[in-house]
Amino acid sequence: MNTQVTGVIVVGAGGAGLALATELALAGVPAVVLDRLPGRNLQSRAGAIQPRTAEMLALRGLLDDALGRSIDYRLVGGHFAGLPVPLDYAAWDTRYPHPVLLPQDQLEAVLEDRLTELGGRVLREHLLTGLHQDAGGVTVTVTTPDGGGRTLRGRYLVACDGAHSTVRKTVGASFPGQPATVRMGTADLLLTGDVDGSTAGHISSRIHTSPEGHFAMITPLADGLHKLIFSGPGTMRAERDAPVTPEEVREVLRATHGGALDVAEIRYASRFSNASRQLEHYRHGRVFFAGDSAHIHSPAGGQGLNLGVQDAFNLGWKLAAVLRGETGEELLDTYQGERHPVAARVLALTRAQGVVMGPQRDGGIGELRDVLTDLLRLPDANRYMAGVMAGLDLCLASPDAAAHPLLGLRMPDVDLDLVDGDGGRVRFSELTRTGRGVLLDLTGAPLDAAAPWDGRIIRVRARAEAGALDAEAVLVRPDGYVCWAGGAGLAATLTRWFGPAGSVAAGE
Repeated sequence: MNTQVTGVIVVGAGGAGLALATELALAGVPAVVLDRLPGRNLQSRAGAIQPRTAEMLALRGLLDDALGRSIDYRLVGGHFAGLPVPLDYAAWDTRYPHPVLLPQDQLEAVLEDRLTELGGRVLREHLLTGLHQDAGGVTVTVTTPDGGGRTLRGRYLVACDGAHSTVRKTVGASFPGQPATVRMGTADLLLTGDVDGSTAGHISSRIHTSPEGHFAMITPLADGLHKLIFSGPGTMRAERDAPVTPEEVREVLRATHGGALDVAEIRYASRFSNASRQLEHYRHGRVFFAGDSAHIHSPAGGQGLNLGVQDAFNLGWKLAAVLRGETGEELLDTYQGERHPVAARVLALTRAQGVVMGPQRDGGIGELRDVLTDLLRLPDANRYMAGVMAGLDLCLASPDAAAHPLLGLRMPDVDLDLVDGDGGRVRFSELTRTGRGVLLDLTGAPLDAAAPWDGRIIRVRARAEAGALDAEAVLVRPDGYVCWAGGAGLAATLTRWFGPAGSVAAGE
């Protein structure tokens, strides 16, 4: 059996897997994407991207396509546990202060289209059947659509194969956490009745419960479809693989909406739970984990897809740098340190929201909702929670009172007037389309000390509006985070994140 050799084997063509593959393809790193399904899953599943994910798509020029596929239904803001106080994302100085209602299948279409443009593709109906790793790489065996077999070998493998990850089970990775206590369903369906009245206003007005334990949240999709997330006594008893029936959905709608709504047609449906688990280690030898293969949680707050895509943006450029010979494998160890705490916080937040959103109103839950609602009306508390839920507050630098305030934070997408060439005005995000780091000099004097890293970073001289950036120069990683902001230590920072001076330049 012939063995295909590549740089990275990506298992799973969901949001995380496709985002990772596009990052690798952009960097010129060969990768193979394997997926067990015959085609893209057309169910909406995750229904929105948060502001930080929107910013990351903008870094690669993908956001316009995503917005073109989004649902024209602007929310007032985000939410925490469906409480009737919108989270003000605008307080975080983002160009995208609202969740973008983009069903997961449409985000995956955006990413796969870009992957195709870059020369990559997904091998569909390729089911992983074996995995072996050694000091030099990972070898996998897969079944192919014709029933035959195939062997592939890569320097690394990244598992993006979901909550029930085959790779995770194959390598024996520990997946500790809390088992499911609530079983839920989701369906893309056509409804009859007063649908508009059930979906008007802020997201909390679309959450309906019953004293018997039913739960329903309705969100509009395109072409007259709506997404229903639901639970109830019948759903709690159902097996995970049991089909979602119209009768089950009608029971929930009768309990939560009386006779106002009924099911006309179910297009797609599936089941999930509030199980909350996270890998202890995101790396097992030459195997990495991202997205739901690394962490699962309840969908409360709409962060799961965003978490996986941001995992991919963090890991992709680091794998590319190592595979292109620019830096050593120690760079890959930063993936665990940067992304594991983020997911741990999301798991804690989703568990908390599950309690607050639950149908139970005894034991002080109703009073807790009232207290939290009052807290979220306080500007500082609202800003804090907005940053957490939107992914805008992440800081990748250790606390240091003497450090520049931008260090470790996402780079603002400021307007810049270019100094070199023909000049012109651009957004910062327009400088990041190639996936390289950016050294932005705002003094007008070139930072020649960074010349040995040309090819791995681009050096740009520009002017920003007064007050837009309180820095003379900034170095921004490919994933959009500031790793240096003036002062001493530029060469050391370049070496840490982009490899030693004189190492193999990008494209060589």
